[in-house]
Amino acid sequence: MPPLVAAGGADQVLTREDKERVIAEALERIGGNPRRVLLVPPDFTRANSGAGELTAILYEMLSPTAHVDILPAIGTHVPMTASEIVRMFGDGIPLDRFLVHDWRNALSHLGTIPGDLIAEWSEGKVDYPVFIEVNERLVKGSYDLILSVGQIVPHEVVGMANYTKNICVGIGGRDTINKSHFLGAVHGMERIMGQADSPPRRVFNYGCSAFMAELPIYYLLTVMERDPVANRMMMRGLYVGNDDATFEEGCRLCRKCNINLLDEALHKVVVYLDPEEFKSTWLGNKAVYRTRMAIADGGELIVLAPALREFGEDRQIDKLIRKYGYRTTPEILEAVEKNEELRENLSAAAHLIHGSSEKRFTITYCPGPGMSHDEVRAVGYNVADLDTMMERYPPSKLHDGMNELPSGERVFFISNPALGLWALRSRFKD
Repeated sequence: MPPLVAAGGADQVLTREDKERVIAEALERIGGNPRRVLLVPPDFTRANSGAGELTAILYEMLSPTAHVDILPAIGTHVPMTASEIVRMFGDGIPLDRFLVHDWRNALSHLGTIPGDLIAEWSEGKVDYPVFIEVNERLVKGSYDLILSVGQIVPHEVVGMANYTKNICVGIGGRDTINKSHFLGAVHGMERIMGQADSPPRRVFNYGCSAFMAELPIYYLLTVMERDPVANRMMMRGLYVGNDDATFEEGCRLCRKCNINLLDEALHKVVVYLDPEEFKSTWLGNKAVYRTRMAIADGGELIVLAPALREFGEDRQIDKLIRKYGYRTTPEILEAVEKNEELRENLSAAAHLIHGSSEKRFTITYCPGPGMSHDEVRAVGYNVADLDTMMERYPPSKLHDGMNELPSGERVFFISNPALGLWALRSRFKD
């Protein structure tokens, strides 16, 4: 089926009025005069998604006649602060409407995906069953409308972010998160990035269709692009529906707006991690995920990380990253086989694989005062002085793309790695 409502295009920018019109039309088509509504937007780490404004519009339209709860899809991230909530969603929503997801507790087990299906999807690499668990409010909150809001963008775990991932991971449970992440890692990140279909996507779609079909879930999916001149995010597309076709239509636009295909491999890439958005390598390693398909063998990735203070946002995952480090896939798979603590935290193992260059190029982190050089070296990365590298590669003076410095050095600069995917054309499957 086509989306309930769709708007936008690669050369269009949706205005506030456009967004309000699309949402109003979608609510009218859904119908039912909902009395209890759950909104599931992303957290502050996805502030560029446009979901903050959409959530505020939804609350404004629905709250006069319905009780509206908001459950940010934080997955394994730390809960949002009051300041982050106001900055992302505005001050028109009472703070007590925001709920906090706990990926280890307060979950409802909805069903199990059998191991033979996982084996089929993984080409025999893993054959464990996957429990589909979600925040218990989703099924026990007596909601007559659930609206998942988020951005379609290339993603290292699932290929294209959002849609059913926002439910199964964003407000999902430990088993779902751990096993889906590891499934994607062993399948191969470079086979997944930018693809609408992938083994983890099949897990999420199966989980929702098999075990949540009776829930009144609809998706509001955005496609965003940064305006390099005005230095602001533009909403190129907005799709509303509850089926694969809605997601796939959004993915087609996303590929036009967010995938940057290059004809020549890059020898030096400099990525800046905005201090408001990136405080951990769990998030900051998008610098690795989103560029590795573009970097030449023997190349160099330099990550300017002024606010880096931790590796994992979850305390247990942070401990595991510090212990095992970012190693090659064979090394991490061996560590998983030998160590129960990694087998019990497969999302951490997947992250360690994702954050490796597989010894194909070097990764140099430049941390601020919140992280010592010895800590960075201990997890397997090179390290350099932040002030020195910020002076050599000043983010305020570089533009996204290739830059030739006064010294004659050529560097490819990325101001925010979360906004897209950079890949050598020959390495990307169209």
